[in-house]
Amino acid sequence: MTKLIKEEGERGRLHIDTPLMGESLVSKELLIRTEAKKYFHMHPDINVLKIGGQSIMDRGAKALFPILDALVQAKEKHKILIMTGGGTRARHVYNIGVDLGMPTGVLSKLGDKISWQNAEMLAVLLAKYGGVKIGHGDNLEQLTMFCRLGYIPITYGIPPYGFFEHPAEHGSIPPHRTDCGAFLLAENIGARRLIFLKDEKGLYDKDPKKSGRAEQKNLRFFDRISATQLLELDLDDMIIERPILLMLQRAKCLKEFQIVDALNHPEYILRALEGEHVGTTIYKDEIEPHTAG
Repeated sequence: MTKLIKEEGERGRLHIDTPLMGESLVSKELLIRTEAKKYFHMHPDINVLKIGGQSIMDRGAKALFPILDALVQAKEKHKILIMTGGGTRARHVYNIGVDLGMPTGVLSKLGDKISWQNAEMLAVLLAKYGGVKIGHGDNLEQLTMFCRLGYIPITYGIPPYGFFEHPAEHGSIPPHRTDCGAFLLAENIGARRLIFLKDEKGLYDKDPKKSGRAEQKNLRFFDRISATQLLELDLDDMIIERPILLMLQRAKCLKEFQIVDALNHPEYILRALEGEHVGTTIYKDEIEPHTAG
C-alpha cells in the first residue's frame, strides 16, 4: 500500500512511501508479489475480430463482401472491434527489405503501412454502416463509446513496436505481426472474445495449402488444444503467429481464443460471437477448454 509521509515542520514536503521504492523491478520474488488478485477489464463487452490479410483481404470483393455483411449483422447484437492483417503486400515488402539487409525493426515499420492500408479500405467499405478507422492512441479508451453510438471501430493489427521490435529467433522477419497485435490489444483492454477470421477450418499439424491431395487425408486437425501442448508439438508451420502461444500462457485477462473459417462460412462469425465453438480453440492451461452452452 502506498503511503504519504510528511516531513517535520509546517512546510515539510510530502513523500510517497511505496513498496517499490528503491527496488530494481528485476527481482523475481518482488515481481511475483505484484500479481493482482483480479485484473481490471477496460472493455469487457468488446469482441476483437482480426481479419486475415492474405487469407481474406487479398482475395478481393468475392471473399470480403459476404464477411462484411456478416459483420454488419453482428454489430447489431455485439460490440466489435475489427483489426486488419497485412497479407501478400506485407510479405512483398518484407522480401525486399530482407534482400536489402534491413534489420527487424525497420521491417516492422515497413509492414505496418500495409495493415494500415487494409484498415483504411475496410473503413471506406463499412462507412455507411458506421465503420470508422482509429489509431493506436487515445481512441482505444473510447471503444465502448464508439460501439454504443453504432460505430464499427477498425484499426490495423500490427503492434506499434517499430524500431523497438524484438529480435527474431530465426531470420529477420518481425516476430510480432498482426495476429500478435490483435492478441495484445484484446488482452490489455480485457476483451470479451478474440476471434481470428481465416480461410481454413482452423489449426492443422501441417498447412493444408502446402499439402498434396493424398497428404491432406492424413492431416491432423486440432479442435481444442492448450498453448503449452501446442508449443510442445513444435510444429514447423501454424495458422497463427507463434509468439501468441507464449503470450496466452502469461495472459491476465484472455483465457482462450478461436480461429474460424470466415472465408467459406461467414455465418460462423455470428456463431463464434455467441460463444459457439466452430473452429479451433486454443486455451490457457489453467482452465478447461470452453464448451458452448
